Amino acid sequence: MKIHFFGTCSGTEPMPNRNHTSFAFESKKFLYWFDAGENCSYTAHLMGIDILKTKTICISHTHMDHIGGLPNLFWNIRKINKPKKILKDKTIDLYIPELEVWKNILGILKYTEENFKCDFNIDTYKVVDGELFSNNEISLFALHNNHLAKNKMGEYRSFGFLIKFENMKIVYSGDTSGINDFLDLLPCDILIMETGHHKADEIARKLINLKLVPSKKLLFIHHGLEILNNYNEELIKVKNLLGEKVCFLDDGKTMEF
Repeated sequence: MKIHFFGTCSGTEPMPNRNHTSFAFESKKFLYWFDAGENCSYTAHLMGIDILKTKTICISHTHMDHIGGLPNLFWNIRKINKPKKILKDKTIDLYIPELEVWKNILGILKYTEENFKCDFNIDTYKVVDGELFSNNEISLFALHNNHLAKNKMGEYRSFGFLIKFENMKIVYSGDTSGINDFLDLLPCDILIMETGHHKADEIARKLINLKLVPSKKLLFIHHGLEILNNYNEELIKVKNLLGEKVCFLDDGKTMEF
């Protein structure tokens, strides 16, 4: 199993060598994307990753730093696929908490060349609590969090995820109000935790106190200015607590497990 990180920044102003949050799991056959911040497909392509392997794209919530690269991701998949026809009659599944947002993105895409006519299908599904899908490679479970208020219809708009992949349990916090939001998804082997709204060392201490430190890796993503402006200092604080289990993620990084 490989995890590719295309963007690791929160919704700050533009930062050097940092794009907004996006990453993907890669199996032998498929890519499974989580969030699609700006330039995610650009970064993936330049990393040598075949984005035509895309099977699903899962969005935690529809803030710009998590969907800003979504239209360009589909546009680049179409552009690269057009002469190759690899995806002809195949389907890419998009899971998104607010379907209306996708309708508007698709409206933009249809004003590009050939009205964004594709020879592959895009099926869209609303993210809700519970299992979203399962195949012989991966299972995906969603759990709402308190990052955003419910919409007018009382529906949740922001989610964290449990990914079961190759006998490993990976939790992605999404943007969250804290560990209590995703306690029901723990324990896990790998925790991908956002720090745009939290202090990394405080998160580590809470996991230690709860005896819920991930067995393999604690990966911090969605960095806010506190980390970006004090990178080494903040990393040392957390490594003093958990050693080499901790990693502050950077754009363009690939990890293999």
